[in-house]
Amino acid sequence: MRDPALDVLETLRTPPYDTGRLLLTGWFSFLDGEVTVGDLMAQQRMSLALDQAGVAHDTAWSPGFRPGALTLEDADPASYGRLLFVCGPAHGDQLLALHRRFERCRRLAVDVTVVDRRDPAVTAFDHVVARDGVPGGPRLDMSATAPLGRRPPVVGVLLTGGQGEYGALRRHADVNERLTGWVGRQDCARVEADTRLAIDDWRHCATAEQFMALAEKFDLVLTTRLHGLVLSLRAGTPVIAVDPVHGGAKVSAQARALRWPALVAAGDGSPAVLDAWWSWCLSPAGRAAAERRARLMHRRAAGVGQELRFGSRP
Repeated sequence: MRDPALDVLETLRTPPYDTGRLLLTGWFSFLDGEVTVGDLMAQQRMSLALDQAGVAHDTAWSPGFRPGALTLEDADPASYGRLLFVCGPAHGDQLLALHRRFERCRRLAVDVTVVDRRDPAVTAFDHVVARDGVPGGPRLDMSATAPLGRRPPVVGVLLTGGQGEYGALRRHADVNERLTGWVGRQDCARVEADTRLAIDDWRHCATAEQFMALAEKFDLVLTTRLHGLVLSLRAGTPVIAVDPVHGGAKVSAQARALRWPALVAAGDGSPAVLDAWWSWCLSPAGRAAAERRARLMHRRAAGVGQELRFGSRP
């Protein structure tokens, strides 16, 4: 199956020739457009192909996704001889506006879905390499061959906003705001999870076994919940436990019971403290410490099973 990036490069080498700088665009360029992982990977694949072919180019980004980077508004149409639109549906007013703004450029599209071949958003391109919607059958999406770097850790985030029983000692809102702001800046795959079970909401686990299967997949858990701490360690997953109650309450008590060091007080969740525990939890030492707690709990669970089966002496 021919790489669509090669088709684009071949087209760029055919008349009418234009050696002007190329502007790489996509739905990731529009102010109100969304940026999907597929869009980003297609952009990376095409940018790499252009670099390897020696084609000078810039990429226009939505300021909401890449603050400070080149935007469509800042990209002067007179500075570019060619425009390449990458990935997504070739449809809509935003694409028509792009055609109008860069009407003097030679415009190409690659890895796009063609909904209507008569749509001006499609016909205004000088050349289209579609992934579907045209004769000849579908092409493999460019994300399938895009370059990828090192995989970051997968982090489960289990927070609580309740626990009204602690009254004026509650610091939940402030703690949650600091934690979500901090973890949002880390290079990780964040997964929001909950220890609350439900049988009528697919977003929640319905059994303890389902939750434990999830906890085992995380590389790290960030939690303000007692069971977020205990059950993640039972799964052998390192935990940064933050007690959201001023002075410490049940989260701190369980951390002491498990002798788990990565405990942060409600008023001490500074980036420096969290960064230090992050590094330790993701280190071999942190993983080994969590696995030791898991083995301890497994032994105790087995012991409880034996006591229930044979009876225990008073």
